Formats: sequence, C-alpha cells, structure tokens
Amino acid sequence: MDFEVGEVSTGKVTGITKFGAFVTLAPGKSGLVHISEIASSYVNDVRDHLKEGQDVTVKIIGVDQSGRMNLSIKAASAVASASGAVPSAPAVAPQGGYIRRPAPKQQDEYSEPSFEDKLKRFMKDSDNKMSGLKQHADKRGARRRGR
Repeated sequence: MDFEVGEVSTGKVTGITKFGAFVTLAPGKSGLVHISEIASSYVNDVRDHLKEGQDVTVKIIGVDQSGRMNLSIKAASAVASASGAVPSAPAVAPQGGYIRRPAPKQQDEYSEPSFEDKLKRFMKDSDNKMSGLKQHADKRGARRRGR
C-alpha cells in the first residue's frame, strides 16, 4: 500500500523516543511523528500524550528521499475537526480513567492576541530597546573622546 503526502490514516504507536513517536501504518510502512507534531500545545514529554500500542490518526506531511514518512497527529486532528468528525484524543488517560479535554476556545475580548499582534508588540519593544542601547552607547563614546 502506497501512502501519499496529505493522506490521513490510522496507525499504531510502536515506539516512543524523546523527540517523537514511531507509528506503523501498514506492515513495513512506518513513520515518525515529531514531538512538535503531537499536539497543538507544548509537549514536554511524549509519554504524557502517547503510549505504545495506542491507535492514532495521523496525516502524512512529508516523505523524504529515503522513503521515510513524516507524520502529524496535530494536522490530522485539524482535518478531522474541519470535516466535523471528532478527532481521536492522543492523550493517555490519567489514573482516574478519563481524559480531560480543554474547552474549545471562544472568540471574545479576553481571548489570546493573534500572532500578528504579538509580533507587532515584539517589534515595537525591540525597536525601543535598540534605540535606548544606541543612545547609551553614543553617550559613552562621547565621554571617552573628552566631549
């Protein structure tokens, strides 16, 4: 069975490393889900989100020249939510036996600023700091020259 980039498939987690998880899609066909492609939130430890033997839905986001597949659980859940399907949760159930899912984000005045807003604020702060440093350096240089 050949897999193509953009295809969504179900596989089984066969190995977990500190940088991601290996998922087998078909006999002889496996790929890597990098730690950055496991969840939309920050992943400190892969084992907090996945366990060996777990079935996961993945999207093939790349195939290199050696035929190795790059997979994404995050992209597969985005495709599933866009189509109206309920994505499979890659989280491991805590000891209580249930999986806590975050509430969907609602757009209101208290929501997190967009990336563009964050970037504008960062650039403004950076420019202010750079101009302050430049002024300080100019003053120090004038003192050394005896002015």
